[in-house]
Amino acid sequence: MAKQYKLQALAGKVIAIDGPAGSGKSTTARLLAARLGYIYLDTGAMYRAVTLHALRNNIPISDGQALTDAADQISIKFQMEKDNNRAFLGQEDVTQAIRSAEVTAAVSQVSAHAGVREAMVRQQREIAKNGNVVAEGRDTTSVVFPEADMKIYLDASLEERARRRLIDFVRLNVTSNLEEQMKELSRRDSYDKNRAHSPLTRTADAVILDTTNLSVEEQVDRIMKFVKTRFMQV
Repeated sequence: MAKQYKLQALAGKVIAIDGPAGSGKSTTARLLAARLGYIYLDTGAMYRAVTLHALRNNIPISDGQALTDAADQISIKFQMEKDNNRAFLGQEDVTQAIRSAEVTAAVSQVSAHAGVREAMVRQQREIAKNGNVVAEGRDTTSVVFPEADMKIYLDASLEERARRRLIDFVRLNVTSNLEEQMKELSRRDSYDKNRAHSPLTRTADAVILDTTNLSVEEQVDRIMKFVKTRFMQV
């Protein structure tokens, strides 16, 4: 069981983590939340759940209104099991399904629709209204929680991010290669940074951490030092 920090100085805080795909956001945020005893809010998983619902129900990913209506109607919840964050679409555990290659290929376009983002942001802010949250995504520091108590921007080289994504696909028994993943991540980077609504942005007040040569444990340790320096004056 992960060590938890039960300290009054950390009560009620919102820590927001942004960065491009493969930079280590999800794993780092999950483990950081476990250490702090916080809720882990995986905003990217919420957009993936909307995308999965759309693909299953033959909703065109170009149809912003239909996707917005779906995002307003579906129920997305998270449940921690030890250090694992399980995602539920209604009553169904979709933790693995939302990581499929089909969902990955479509999620950027789905999440680019303004109505979908507005629906998800409302849910995300409701979850975090009492603080004690580590939230991660691609507009978490700039749009969802612009007043977050601490903002972290994770980044890594394209090749390293592709290597990490390839490892994830191997675990899911999905066939791919490094070149293919580098090309896909480059496409997603461009799309996420240049989309009209809520583009990926590195805010001026975010702490920047390059994770290219860091293990997950080292990433979490670095951020814990940032957190303690900011809130505990260590």
